[in-house]
Amino acid sequence: MKVIDQELWARKEHFKVLSGRDVPFYCITADVDVTNLKEYCKNQNISFYYALVYLATDALNNTENFRYKIQGDNVILYDELIPSFTDLEPGSDLYKGVTLKKVGDIKEFCHAASVESNQQTEYFPNIPFPLDQLIHFSMVPWINFTGFKNQFYIDKDDSIPKVTFGKYINKEGRLQMPLNIEVNHRLVDGIHLGKFFNDLQMRIADLS
Repeated sequence: MKVIDQELWARKEHFKVLSGRDVPFYCITADVDVTNLKEYCKNQNISFYYALVYLATDALNNTENFRYKIQGDNVILYDELIPSFTDLEPGSDLYKGVTLKKVGDIKEFCHAASVESNQQTEYFPNIPFPLDQLIHFSMVPWINFTGFKNQFYIDKDDSIPKVTFGKYINKEGRLQMPLNIEVNHRLVDGIHLGKFFNDLQMRIADLS
């Protein structure tokens, strides 16, 4: 983690202008081709959802802007972000928040996430990491949505990327899944979202 020298920061002017917005958040929804991921998870007997969390965490960490955080008058840069995802209790309509560092390869992470979720008895336990170091993930597998809006605190410094996966459907022989991501425009522009979507799609395509 390091503190950004804002006087030397290439984003200085953009940050200043966008800091004047009352609500500096925006989101975008786009389809991701998950055909290869679905097949891979089936062959490896791992969770499709946990695998998505793993790959999306890597893709977000790979672009620096997602790791910028606003802390008072400072902008800091984390070395890595940590996934925190909703997970349904078995046989229940209620979800819990599960948080763990992304460690190991995709299969090791999926196993660790399953163990963490199964052992967790609280819906919202204390998290042993800075809250702004998290990525918030959720899944709405019942709806092939075309847009999504999160609840949020009215806090212009909120720097947590929020990623929501939807129901995939077959389109011309390919499985297409809506993915919504919400970010703080003071830190993240459209080009960075484009990098994220492209990065995630390439990671899915490279699975074998």
